[in-house]
Amino acid sequence: MTKNPSKNIRKTSPFILHFNSGGCNGCDIEIAASLSPKFNIEKYGNLLEASPQNANILLTVGPVTLKQVKRLKETYNQMPEPKCVISVGSCTSTGGVFKGLYNVKDGLDNVIPVDVYIAGCPPRPDEIIDGVKKAVEILKSKRK
Repeated sequence: MTKNPSKNIRKTSPFILHFNSGGCNGCDIEIAASLSPKFNIEKYGNLLEASPQNANILLTVGPVTLKQVKRLKETYNQMPEPKCVISVGSCTSTGGVFKGLYNVKDGLDNVIPVDVYIAGCPPRPDEIIDGVKKAVEILKSKRK
């Protein structure tokens, strides 16, 4: 019986799902910059994926609003195991400038478990790439 080659590939090259829950889009611009030829996150084997069923890393940006909680949990639950969640920017990690508002959860970790936090408002593309590398290492350790 042969091993599934797609599982071996996913160990070193997991797909990334980008989830935006609102905000100023500053983190989105930095994620787009990390995909650009100057930084090129794809050279590490990580590709953006549009479907949660095919992604192992959830890259979340923006403050988590009450309207987004259900959608975020559904997206997280659709992802295959092992999975890793990255919180990008201060809005996602703590609520940022939106902290304390009636419609904002103060931090992504109040909704789903977070594995990697990337600080900044917005974080630089190289910091985002470093966070993805940490997530890949976490996924490798979860697969053993």
